Amino acid sequence: MDFNVKRLAADAGTFLSRAVQFTEEKLGQAEKTELDAHLEKLLVRAENTKQWTERIMKQTEVLLQPNPNVRLEEFVYEKLEKKAPTRMNNHELLGQSMIESGGEFGPGTAYGNALIKCGETEKQIGGAERELIQSSAINFLTPFRNFLEGDFKTILKERKLLQVKRLDLDAAKTKLKKARMADGRAAAEQEMRMTQSEFDRQAEITRLLLEGVSSTHAHHLRCLNDFVEAQTTYYAQCYHYMVDLQKQLGSFPSTFSNNNQSSMSGGASSISVPTISVSASLPSVSAGRGGSAASARVLYDYDAASSSELSLLADEVIVVSSVPGMDSDWLMGERGNQKGKVPITYLELLN
Repeated sequence: MDFNVKRLAADAGTFLSRAVQFTEEKLGQAEKTELDAHLEKLLVRAENTKQWTERIMKQTEVLLQPNPNVRLEEFVYEKLEKKAPTRMNNHELLGQSMIESGGEFGPGTAYGNALIKCGETEKQIGGAERELIQSSAINFLTPFRNFLEGDFKTILKERKLLQVKRLDLDAAKTKLKKARMADGRAAAEQEMRMTQSEFDRQAEITRLLLEGVSSTHAHHLRCLNDFVEAQTTYYAQCYHYMVDLQKQLGSFPSTFSNNNQSSMSGGASSISVPTISVSASLPSVSAGRGGSAASARVLYDYDAASSSELSLLADEVIVVSSVPGMDSDWLMGERGNQKGKVPITYLELLN
Protein backbone atom coordinates (compact mmCIF):
# COMPACT_ATOMS: atom_id res chain seq x y z
CA MET A 1 0.00 0.00 0.00
CA ASP A 2 2.86 2.35 0.86
CA PHE A 3 4.40 1.70 -2.59
CA ASN A 4 1.17 2.51 -4.34
CA VAL A 5 0.83 5.79 -2.49
CA LYS A 6 4.35 6.79 -3.46
CA ARG A 7 3.75 5.81 -7.05
CA LEU A 8 0.53 7.80 -7.08
CA ALA A 9 2.29 10.81 -5.63
CA ALA A 10 5.09 10.53 -8.20
CA ASP A 11 2.58 10.31 -11.07
CA ALA A 12 0.69 13.28 -9.71
CA GLY A 13 3.91 15.26 -9.52
CA THR A 14 4.82 14.37 -13.10
CA PHE A 15 1.37 15.33 -14.35
CA LEU A 16 1.53 18.62 -12.44
CA SER A 17 4.94 19.49 -13.89
CA ARG A 18 3.60 18.81 -17.42
CA ALA A 19 0.56 20.99 -16.78
CA VAL A 20 2.73 23.81 -15.45
CA GLN A 21 5.10 23.54 -18.41
CA PHE A 22 2.22 23.53 -20.92
CA THR A 23 0.58 26.56 -19.26
CA GLU A 24 3.81 28.54 -19.14
CA GLU A 25 4.47 27.78 -22.79
CA LYS A 26 1.05 29.10 -23.73
CA LEU A 27 1.71 32.25 -21.70
CA GLY A 28 5.15 32.67 -23.27
CA GLN A 29 6.89 32.22 -19.93
CA ALA A 30 8.76 29.01 -20.79
CA GLU A 31 10.82 27.77 -23.69
CA LYS A 32 9.48 25.03 -25.94
CA THR A 33 11.54 22.37 -27.70
CA GLU A 34 10.62 22.55 -31.37
CA LEU A 35 10.39 19.44 -33.53
CA ASP A 36 12.74 19.28 -36.49
CA ALA A 37 11.39 20.59 -39.80
CA HIS A 38 11.23 17.13 -41.43
CA LEU A 39 9.13 15.72 -38.60
CA GLU A 40 6.80 18.72 -38.68
CA LYS A 41 6.34 18.26 -42.43
CA LEU A 42 5.52 14.58 -41.95
CA LEU A 43 2.94 15.47 -39.28
CA VAL A 44 1.25 17.96 -41.61
CA ARG A 45 1.18 15.42 -44.45
CA ALA A 46 -0.36 12.77 -42.18
CA GLU A 47 -3.07 15.17 -41.01
CA ASN A 48 -3.87 16.18 -44.61
CA THR A 49 -4.02 12.52 -45.61
CA LYS A 50 -6.48 11.85 -42.82
CA GLN A 51 -8.73 14.80 -43.70
CA TRP A 52 -8.84 14.10 -47.45
CA THR A 53 -9.32 10.37 -46.91
CA GLU A 54 -12.37 11.10 -44.75
CA ARG A 55 -13.74 13.52 -47.34
CA ILE A 56 -13.22 11.15 -50.29
CA MET A 57 -14.80 8.30 -48.32
CA LYS A 58 -17.85 10.39 -47.46
CA GLN A 59 -18.43 11.55 -51.04
CA THR A 60 -17.90 8.04 -52.41
CA GLU A 61 -20.52 6.70 -50.00
CA VAL A 62 -22.92 9.44 -51.15
CA LEU A 63 -22.23 8.52 -54.78
CA LEU A 64 -22.83 4.81 -54.23
CA GLN A 65 -25.85 5.32 -51.94
CA PRO A 66 -27.52 8.75 -52.33
CA ASN A 67 -30.22 7.97 -49.72
CA PRO A 68 -28.95 9.24 -46.32
CA ASN A 69 -31.44 7.09 -44.39
CA VAL A 70 -30.17 3.92 -46.05
CA ARG A 71 -26.57 4.98 -45.37
CA LEU A 72 -27.42 5.50 -41.70
CA GLU A 73 -29.10 2.11 -41.51
CA GLU A 74 -26.10 0.41 -43.12
CA PHE A 75 -23.79 2.19 -40.65
CA VAL A 76 -25.83 0.94 -37.67
CA TYR A 77 -25.83 -2.65 -38.96
CA GLU A 78 -22.07 -2.40 -39.56
CA LYS A 79 -21.46 -1.26 -35.97
CA LEU A 80 -23.69 -4.05 -34.70
CA GLU A 81 -21.73 -6.46 -36.92
CA LYS A 82 -24.95 -7.65 -38.53
CA LYS A 83 -25.81 -8.00 -42.19
CA ALA A 84 -28.11 -5.30 -43.51
CA PRO A 85 -31.35 -6.57 -45.10
CA THR A 86 -31.20 -6.87 -48.87
CA ARG A 87 -33.45 -4.42 -50.66
CA MET A 88 -34.03 -3.56 -54.31
CA ASN A 89 -32.21 -0.50 -55.61
CA ASN A 90 -33.88 2.24 -57.66
CA HIS A 91 -33.15 0.64 -61.05
CA GLU A 92 -34.55 -2.69 -59.88
CA LEU A 93 -37.67 -1.02 -58.45
CA LEU A 94 -38.24 0.83 -61.72
CA GLY A 95 -37.67 -2.36 -63.68
CA GLN A 96 -40.15 -4.28 -61.53
CA SER A 97 -42.79 -1.57 -62.02
CA MET A 98 -42.27 -1.59 -65.79
CA ILE A 99 -42.53 -5.38 -65.99
CA GLU A 100 -45.72 -5.43 -63.92
CA SER A 101 -47.29 -2.61 -65.94
CA GLY A 102 -46.27 -4.32 -69.18
CA GLY A 103 -48.03 -7.47 -68.02
CA GLU A 104 -51.10 -5.42 -67.19
CA PHE A 105 -51.23 -3.74 -70.61
CA GLY A 106 -50.54 -7.07 -72.29
CA PRO A 107 -47.26 -8.61 -73.46
CA GLY A 108 -48.83 -9.01 -76.89
CA THR A 109 -49.17 -5.25 -77.34
CA ALA A 110 -46.31 -3.12 -78.58
CA TYR A 111 -46.40 -0.87 -75.51
CA GLY A 112 -46.71 -3.72 -73.03
CA ASN A 113 -43.89 -5.66 -74.70
CA ALA A 114 -41.69 -2.55 -74.74
CA LEU A 115 -42.34 -1.92 -71.04
CA ILE A 116 -41.33 -5.48 -70.19
CA LYS A 117 -38.13 -5.23 -72.23
CA CYS A 118 -37.28 -1.88 -70.60
CA GLY A 119 -38.02 -3.32 -67.18
CA GLU A 120 -35.74 -6.30 -67.75
CA THR A 121 -32.95 -3.95 -68.84
CA GLU A 122 -33.43 -1.72 -65.79
CA LYS A 123 -33.12 -4.78 -63.56
CA GLN A 124 -29.91 -5.73 -65.36
CA ILE A 125 -28.56 -2.23 -64.71
CA GLY A 126 -29.64 -2.59 -61.08
CA GLY A 127 -27.63 -5.81 -60.83
CA ALA A 128 -24.60 -4.10 -62.36
CA GLU A 129 -24.97 -1.25 -59.86
CA ARG A 130 -25.06 -3.76 -57.01
CA GLU A 131 -21.81 -5.28 -58.27
CA LEU A 132 -20.24 -1.80 -58.49
CA ILE A 133 -21.19 -1.01 -54.90
CA GLN A 134 -19.89 -4.34 -53.61
CA SER A 135 -16.61 -4.05 -55.51
CA SER A 136 -16.09 -0.43 -54.45
CA ALA A 137 -16.80 -1.24 -50.81
CA ILE A 138 -14.26 -4.08 -50.74
CA ASN A 139 -11.49 -2.64 -52.90
CA PHE A 140 -11.82 1.09 -52.22
CA LEU A 141 -13.78 2.09 -49.12
CA THR A 142 -12.55 -0.66 -46.82
CA PRO A 143 -8.80 0.10 -47.27
CA PHE A 144 -9.49 3.81 -46.70
CA ARG A 145 -11.47 3.02 -43.55
CA ASN A 146 -8.75 0.65 -42.32
CA PHE A 147 -6.22 3.47 -42.56
CA LEU A 148 -8.39 5.84 -40.53
CA GLU A 149 -9.32 3.29 -37.89
CA GLY A 150 -5.94 1.55 -37.75
CA ASP A 151 -2.76 3.21 -38.94
CA PHE A 152 -3.83 6.78 -38.30
CA LYS A 153 -5.06 6.02 -34.79
CA THR A 154 -1.64 4.52 -34.05
CA ILE A 155 -0.01 7.69 -35.41
CA LEU A 156 -2.26 9.83 -33.17
CA LYS A 157 -1.35 7.74 -30.14
CA GLU A 158 2.40 8.03 -30.75
CA ARG A 159 2.13 11.73 -31.60
CA LYS A 160 0.35 12.34 -28.30
CA LEU A 161 3.04 10.40 -26.48
CA LEU A 162 5.71 12.50 -28.24
CA GLN A 163 3.99 15.63 -26.95
CA VAL A 164 4.12 14.21 -23.41
CA LYS A 165 7.82 13.39 -23.75
CA ARG A 166 8.50 16.90 -25.01
CA LEU A 167 6.73 18.43 -22.01
CA ASP A 168 8.79 16.21 -19.69
CA LEU A 169 11.99 17.30 -21.43
CA ASP A 170 11.15 21.00 -21.26
CA ALA A 171 10.10 20.68 -17.61
CA ALA A 172 13.46 19.05 -16.85
CA LYS A 173 15.26 21.89 -18.65
CA THR A 174 13.35 24.41 -16.55
CA LYS A 175 14.31 22.57 -13.34
CA LEU A 176 17.94 22.61 -14.37
CA LYS A 177 17.85 26.35 -14.93
CA LYS A 178 16.31 26.94 -11.52
CA ALA A 179 18.66 24.57 -9.64
CA ARG A 180 21.07 26.39 -7.32
CA MET A 181 22.69 23.75 -5.14
CA ALA A 182 25.26 21.32 -6.61
CA ASP A 183 23.24 18.27 -5.61
CA GLY A 184 20.13 19.76 -7.11
CA ARG A 185 21.89 20.55 -10.38
CA ALA A 186 23.30 17.02 -10.62
CA ALA A 187 19.83 15.51 -10.14
CA ALA A 188 18.33 17.94 -12.66
CA GLU A 189 21.04 17.13 -15.21
CA GLN A 190 20.42 13.41 -14.76
CA GLU A 191 16.68 13.92 -15.22
CA MET A 192 17.24 16.04 -18.33
CA ARG A 193 19.49 13.42 -19.92
CA MET A 194 16.89 10.74 -19.25
CA THR A 195 13.99 12.81 -20.62
CA GLN A 196 16.09 13.83 -23.66
CA SER A 197 16.78 10.17 -24.41
CA GLU A 198 13.08 9.26 -24.09
CA PHE A 199 12.07 12.21 -26.28
CA ASP A 200 14.59 11.29 -29.00
CA ARG A 201 13.44 7.68 -28.93
CA GLN A 202 9.75 8.67 -29.21
CA ALA A 203 10.53 11.14 -31.99
CA GLU A 204 12.19 8.35 -33.99
CA ILE A 205 9.21 6.03 -33.46
CA THR A 206 6.82 8.76 -34.58
CA ARG A 207 8.97 9.60 -37.60
CA LEU A 208 9.01 5.98 -38.78
CA LEU A 209 5.23 5.75 -38.50
CA LEU A 210 4.76 9.03 -40.36
CA GLU A 211 7.08 7.99 -43.16
CA GLY A 212 4.83 4.95 -43.58
CA VAL A 213 2.15 7.32 -44.91
CA SER A 214 4.01 7.16 -48.25
CA SER A 215 3.22 3.44 -48.37
CA THR A 216 -0.38 4.30 -47.55
CA HIS A 217 -0.52 6.66 -50.52
CA ALA A 218 0.85 3.91 -52.79
CA HIS A 219 -1.76 1.47 -51.48
CA HIS A 220 -4.56 4.00 -51.91
CA LEU A 221 -3.39 4.60 -55.48
CA ARG A 222 -3.89 0.90 -56.24
CA CYS A 223 -7.31 1.09 -54.60
CA LEU A 224 -8.15 4.12 -56.74
CA ASN A 225 -7.23 2.16 -59.88
CA ASP A 226 -9.53 -0.66 -58.73
CA PHE A 227 -12.34 1.86 -58.17
CA VAL A 228 -11.90 3.34 -61.65
CA GLU A 229 -11.86 -0.13 -63.16
CA ALA A 230 -15.08 -1.03 -61.33
CA GLN A 231 -16.76 2.13 -62.63
CA THR A 232 -15.49 1.45 -66.16
CA THR A 233 -16.97 -2.04 -66.03
CA TYR A 234 -20.26 -0.71 -64.67
CA TYR A 235 -20.71 2.00 -67.30
CA ALA A 236 -19.65 -0.37 -70.08
CA GLN A 237 -22.29 -2.85 -68.92
CA CYS A 238 -24.94 -0.11 -68.79
CA TYR A 239 -24.01 1.04 -72.29
CA HIS A 240 -24.19 -2.53 -73.59
CA TYR A 241 -27.58 -3.13 -71.97
CA MET A 242 -29.05 0.12 -73.31
CA VAL A 243 -27.72 -0.36 -76.84
CA ASP A 244 -29.19 -3.85 -76.86
CA LEU A 245 -32.51 -2.46 -75.58
CA GLN A 246 -32.46 0.25 -78.23
CA LYS A 247 -32.02 -2.38 -80.94
CA GLN A 248 -34.92 -4.41 -79.55
CA LEU A 249 -37.21 -1.37 -79.47
CA GLY A 250 -36.09 -0.37 -82.95
CA SER A 251 -37.19 -3.76 -84.28
CA PHE A 252 -40.82 -3.09 -83.32
CA PRO A 253 -43.22 -2.72 -86.29
CA SER A 254 -44.41 0.74 -87.28
CA THR A 255 -47.92 -0.07 -86.02
CA PHE A 256 -49.01 -0.11 -82.42
CA SER A 257 -51.95 -1.67 -80.57
CA ASN A 258 -54.66 0.61 -79.24
CA ASN A 259 -54.91 -0.77 -75.71
CA ASN A 260 -57.77 1.52 -74.72
CA GLN A 261 -59.94 0.30 -77.60
CA SER A 262 -58.98 -3.30 -76.75
CA SER A 263 -60.02 -3.01 -73.13
CA MET A 264 -63.29 -1.23 -74.02
CA SER A 265 -64.25 -3.94 -76.49
CA GLY A 266 -64.17 -6.55 -73.73
CA GLY A 267 -61.38 -8.74 -75.00
CA ALA A 268 -61.86 -8.17 -78.71
CA SER A 269 -58.81 -8.16 -80.97
CA SER A 270 -56.77 -4.96 -80.80
CA ILE A 271 -57.14 -2.34 -83.49
CA SER A 272 -54.00 -1.59 -85.42
CA VAL A 273 -53.56 2.04 -86.41
CA PRO A 274 -51.15 2.45 -89.31
CA THR A 275 -48.51 5.11 -89.23
CA ILE A 276 -46.01 6.19 -91.83
CA SER A 277 -42.43 5.29 -91.08
CA VAL A 278 -40.28 8.34 -90.44
CA SER A 279 -37.43 6.63 -92.23
CA ALA A 280 -39.32 6.46 -95.53
CA SER A 281 -36.99 7.34 -98.38
CA LEU A 282 -37.23 10.78 -99.88
CA PRO A 283 -36.03 11.82 -103.30
CA SER A 284 -32.60 13.36 -103.03
CA VAL A 285 -31.90 16.87 -104.20
CA SER A 286 -28.85 18.35 -105.78
CA ALA A 287 -26.43 20.49 -103.85
CA GLY A 288 -28.07 23.59 -105.29
CA ARG A 289 -31.70 24.68 -105.27
CA GLY A 290 -34.54 22.60 -106.59
CA GLY A 291 -35.36 18.92 -106.21
CA SER A 292 -38.32 16.97 -104.74
CA ALA A 293 -39.53 17.59 -101.21
CA ALA A 294 -42.26 16.38 -98.88
CA SER A 295 -44.35 17.71 -96.01
CA ALA A 296 -43.87 16.49 -92.47
CA ARG A 297 -45.68 17.12 -89.19
CA VAL A 298 -43.52 17.83 -86.14
CA LEU A 299 -44.18 15.39 -83.28
CA TYR A 300 -42.26 17.12 -80.49
CA ASP A 301 -40.64 20.47 -79.76
CA TYR A 302 -36.96 20.63 -80.68
CA ASP A 303 -34.39 23.33 -79.83
CA ALA A 304 -31.64 23.71 -82.39
CA ALA A 305 -28.22 22.86 -80.98
CA SER A 306 -26.33 24.89 -83.62
CA SER A 307 -26.88 27.44 -86.36
CA SER A 308 -27.02 24.64 -88.95
CA GLU A 309 -30.15 23.17 -87.33
CA LEU A 310 -33.78 24.32 -87.38
CA SER A 311 -35.85 24.63 -84.18
CA LEU A 312 -39.23 22.88 -84.26
CA LEU A 313 -42.61 23.30 -82.60
CA ALA A 314 -44.92 20.36 -82.02
CA ASP A 315 -47.78 19.94 -84.54
CA GLU A 316 -46.42 22.43 -87.08
CA VAL A 317 -45.97 21.27 -90.69
CA ILE A 318 -42.69 21.91 -92.47
CA VAL A 319 -41.12 20.96 -95.80
CA VAL A 320 -38.32 18.38 -95.65
CA SER A 321 -35.95 16.86 -98.15
CA SER A 322 -32.95 14.57 -98.11
CA VAL A 323 -29.49 15.79 -99.07
CA PRO A 324 -26.73 13.53 -100.41
CA GLY A 325 -24.02 12.99 -97.83
CA MET A 326 -26.18 14.00 -94.87
CA ASP A 327 -26.47 11.64 -91.88
CA SER A 328 -29.42 9.27 -92.32
CA ASP A 329 -30.87 10.40 -88.98
CA TRP A 330 -31.36 13.96 -90.29
CA LEU A 331 -33.31 15.74 -93.04
CA MET A 332 -33.15 19.27 -94.39
CA GLY A 333 -36.15 21.21 -93.12
CA GLU A 334 -37.66 24.47 -94.42
CA ARG A 335 -40.15 26.85 -92.81
CA GLY A 336 -40.66 29.93 -94.95
CA ASN A 337 -37.26 31.59 -95.25
CA GLN A 338 -35.78 29.48 -92.44
CA LYS A 339 -33.82 26.38 -93.31
CA GLY A 340 -31.74 23.87 -91.36
CA LYS A 341 -31.19 20.27 -90.37
CA VAL A 342 -33.94 18.52 -88.38
CA PRO A 343 -33.89 15.12 -86.61
CA ILE A 344 -35.95 12.54 -88.47
CA THR A 345 -37.26 10.97 -85.24
CA TYR A 346 -39.16 14.17 -84.47
CA LEU A 347 -41.17 14.01 -87.71
CA GLU A 348 -44.18 12.21 -89.21
CA LEU A 349 -44.12 12.31 -92.99
CA LEU A 350 -47.40 13.24 -94.66
CA ASN A 351 -48.79 11.91 -97.94
